[in-house]
Amino acid sequence: MALKDAEHKRLDSGKLRELTDRELEDELARLKEARFRLKFRSATEAIDNPSQFRMLRRNIARIETVLRERK
Repeated sequence: MALKDAEHKRLDSGKLRELTDRELEDELARLKEARFRLKFRSATEAIDNPSQFRMLRRNIARIETVLRERK
């Protein structure tokens, strides 16, 4: 997938708009799973980079916005 670093880097809205709905939904599911794993891991151990929460949350919001715009 084109967005393999989406858990650690800011997603570009232009690239998101080039993807199909199915690809966006798959990426959204993957990011939500990553957010869940990070939350679970933070409850049991110290997280090296707490800003990952913010990055994941914002990338999820970007994808949801693009999907919403298309509907």
